[in-house]
Amino acid sequence: MMNDKDCFLQNLQSLADAVVAMFGRSCEACVHDLTSLHSSLVYIRGEVTHRLPGAPATDLLVKMINSPKDNGDMHTYCTTNSEGRSLKSTTTLMRDEEGRAIAAFCINFDTTEFYNAGQALLPFLHPEIGAPSSTETFANSAGETVEALFRNAVREIGKHQTTMNVDERKRLIAILEADGLFLFKGAVEQVAKMMGITRFTVYNYLKRVRSTTPTDTREDPQ
Repeated sequence: MMNDKDCFLQNLQSLADAVVAMFGRSCEACVHDLTSLHSSLVYIRGEVTHRLPGAPATDLLVKMINSPKDNGDMHTYCTTNSEGRSLKSTTTLMRDEEGRAIAAFCINFDTTEFYNAGQALLPFLHPEIGAPSSTETFANSAGETVEALFRNAVREIGKHQTTMNVDERKRLIAILEADGLFLFKGAVEQVAKMMGITRFTVYNYLKRVRSTTPTDTREDPQ
């Protein structure tokens, strides 16, 4: 016979099934038992983050548990999975009558393909987007500048970095090199993380780019 906690967690599992059934293969729903943080993930439906039951609580989830109760839940925040794919996530804490967080219900939605679709449609919906423009990010750290340069380069190619083929990745690195991104210390490691590849792969692309005759990297290769 199930106790109250087991019954509650089972109800959350049914809710996870319903959410993923509604939103399909790009969606993942998870149930965490917060009374056992080292193996809090008791149920997961979907394969967005590629975790299995028995996985520990995430760093963000631990921070939320230890934050004041009135901080609230976190809805539709952006994050990335281990492959560098872009996710939109929601985390809701379930509390007992004394206000203690005892469970969490989490949704992770992979928005990578939606990004690609949106980039493909933009020139048709807004022709002016292809016109020359100038933007500036007033960063508070070198990492923010690197991220801004990276986002601009990805936007030029018009495809999410984790879905690029080899030629597109090489072109991305060429744009970043031309824009001076690799002048920043630690830029290779940061770019590798955002692309979902190793830093050795980034170094390899960069070596190939630097060994070729300079060309206009913003033109599609023919």
